[in-house]
Amino acid sequence: MEAIDNDRFDTAARRSAGVTVILRRGCLRAMLHLDLRMRLMAWLLVPLATFILVTGWTSYDSAQHTAELIQDSTLLSSARTIIEDIDWVDGGLAVSIPPAALELFESAYQDQVFYKVVSGHDKLLSGNPDLPTPRQVGTQPVFFDATLEQTPIRAVAFSRELYDSGKAERVLVIVGKTQASRHGLLADLWRPQLIRECLMLAFVAVLIPLGLAVELRPLTKLRDDVAGRQALQIETIHAERLPRELRLIVDAINQCISQLKLHAVRQRQFIADAAHQLRTPLALLDAQIQYALRADRDEEKAWDALLGARRSTEKMKNATAQLLLLAQAESAPRRARSRTDVAAVVASVLEELIIAAQRRDIDLGAEFDGDSVVAGNRELLGALVSNLVDNAIRYTQQGGTVTAVVRREGAAVVLQVVDDGPGIAAKDSVLVFERFYRASTSTEGTGLGLPIVREIARLHGGDIDLAPGPDGTGLSVTVRFPAWIREEGHDETIVG
Repeated sequence: MEAIDNDRFDTAARRSAGVTVILRRGCLRAMLHLDLRMRLMAWLLVPLATFILVTGWTSYDSAQHTAELIQDSTLLSSARTIIEDIDWVDGGLAVSIPPAALELFESAYQDQVFYKVVSGHDKLLSGNPDLPTPRQVGTQPVFFDATLEQTPIRAVAFSRELYDSGKAERVLVIVGKTQASRHGLLADLWRPQLIRECLMLAFVAVLIPLGLAVELRPLTKLRDDVAGRQALQIETIHAERLPRELRLIVDAINQCISQLKLHAVRQRQFIADAAHQLRTPLALLDAQIQYALRADRDEEKAWDALLGARRSTEKMKNATAQLLLLAQAESAPRRARSRTDVAAVVASVLEELIIAAQRRDIDLGAEFDGDSVVAGNRELLGALVSNLVDNAIRYTQQGGTVTAVVRREGAAVVLQVVDDGPGIAAKDSVLVFERFYRASTSTEGTGLGLPIVREIARLHGGDIDLAPGPDGTGLSVTVRFPAWIREEGHDETIVG
């Protein structure tokens, strides 16, 4: 039987918990369906109403306690007045009820007052014999609730020893009254405060919507500003005269808008660059194909036209790959956190370009010195090294030398590509980082190699520098990256 009762109790508890969860979810869903103004009003008015309810209850309890104290004090004063006027007359007790003992109860509520005086031998000396007597009476006053003639009353029992010529007798005085004056006093104490609190709640309920309407007006203007914009109007939002909290939100939105604007500018730049780079090869490719398809052509000229079309296709392929790589470098996350060994990247790139160097009889080599681990994107770093070495191979004369050097200098990893080619004139050392600018036209190229290198270096927190090669001949391109080191007792971090 106990197991069955326990199962029933557990089932009831689970059902009760389920109902509580459903009610909570229902309240949350109801709150979510309200607009911001109504939710703010609810968050303000519900706690305030709860506070007023609690204070009303405590005020009622305090008023009830005060009314009881006043009533009990009046009853005790009446009982003391009666017992002090009891005298010995001819060896017996004589009871004379003074008017002052009953005048204490005069009020507008017309309470009925009852009293009874009993000697120590349960002899009724005066008063109403039906007035109840408490079970225990001591030297201290005893307050109690009773019923007389089916009417609830509050009474006090007070006893005292009376002496006469060595004779002592205990006298018990009981005074009771109906509760009309107590209820009236309770209402007089509690009702005005309750009315004041309700009026305050109503006053606040009126002021809150007005305050919310005024304070939410900037939010409404902000909404209108955003809603009234054109589809391509990517401009920051003005945060003047906005509250501090809204300014923080607007600042975050403006940061996002700035990123979108930068992304849009880069997209337009990419489209413009692609159109600029592909327009001429496409026109040339079209002319070459049309010439190859002419009816009066011979096979040798048609073959030359097709070879030219192939070269045009290779140019477009290289230009497209470079443009896509530049776009990838510009849109990649600013902080890459993958451990990458620059020396390993250089070795891998040199393996891919060794054949191109051999075709031009160029001595391609590498020198590695010290730890060369950085925080970076291996694919983008490979593109950086590939562009630098490929440019060096392209512009170095046949039989020249190209060397890639990777070394550690303090808190930096240095990548240096040195060749003994013609180098770059001082006036071109800044212009070569602009898109499509070519310092020399003796070799085919897109003019995007060094811009890609600079963008990838910036992405990894590095910088790039151009200088003449050893003995003032050739070109030395130096890229510095913050090194990745291990701090004792901590995870690996980036220095720089």
